[in-house]
Amino acid sequence: MEDEYSFEVPIVELQQEIEALEIYAEDPDTKQKIERLQRKLARYKKEVYAKLTPWQVVLVARHPKRPYTLDYINMICDDFIEMHGDRRYADDPAIVGGMAFLGGDPVIVVGHQKGRTTKEKLYRNFGSAHPEGYRKALRIMRYAEKFNRPIICLVDTPGAYPGIGAEERGQAEAIAYNLREIYKLKVPIIVCIIGEGGSGGALALGIGDTILMLEYSIYSVISPEGCAAILWRDSEKKREAADNLHLTAQDWKKFNLIDDIIPEPLGGAHSDPEESGRILKARILSELQRLVAVPVDELLELRYQKFRKMGVFEEL
Repeated sequence: MEDEYSFEVPIVELQQEIEALEIYAEDPDTKQKIERLQRKLARYKKEVYAKLTPWQVVLVARHPKRPYTLDYINMICDDFIEMHGDRRYADDPAIVGGMAFLGGDPVIVVGHQKGRTTKEKLYRNFGSAHPEGYRKALRIMRYAEKFNRPIICLVDTPGAYPGIGAEERGQAEAIAYNLREIYKLKVPIIVCIIGEGGSGGALALGIGDTILMLEYSIYSVISPEGCAAILWRDSEKKREAADNLHLTAQDWKKFNLIDDIIPEPLGGAHSDPEESGRILKARILSELQRLVAVPVDELLELRYQKFRKMGVFEEL
């Protein structure tokens, strides 16, 4: 474990001790000891996660065991059929999407996908999409409009890929085009930041009627490392940058830039992915029930007003 995750070391050590004792769980004394350690573990998780710094929240959002888009799709949806390609250039594995059933009703799900192993990370380009990825996402979303299916967007990316090839194929245009076209889609759209919400790469899938963030996810115009490199010319200033970027879910809720924060299991989504999936599913189903009852014209007007008023402040 990296030194930066040192705040989690006692938690991991307690978990390992409990797992070692569970082999002998039939013994009454051992069972009592396990129960005491579990209470101690829960208490320590609560204390640690109640006082995370912004930089530590960034680390939790990037945790290698945190559930990714396909993990959540498999946990909350049934009969997912993935769709591929933008019909112009290629298929971008950094973006996944397709048709599925959620709570028995048909939906379209789209999101960024990172990788866990080195091979998967390279294949998924670390969740950083090319223009063809954003064009694929929009193509899939237009199917939702055609067949009148709600859209679920799961955002988890460090940002759009800044490589030469991506720029040559119109990275900025693809993102801007998505922003304009998603606004006009005549179906309910729910967006949830499940990990990293990095700059325009996140915003290209971030237009919705309801915007949610998981408790320990982040949303920012730039990464703390990138901000530190630009402002201080020193990436080691990343902690200071994280403090000033206001990138936590609590910051975004305070500024009324998101609708709500979805709580995570004690110790973060990576500590209990299945429970995190259950919480996310329940919240999405609740929002869908509310949004599908709104007439289309009213839905579009509310969506427009929602984003139009962002960044407007009154000085007293």
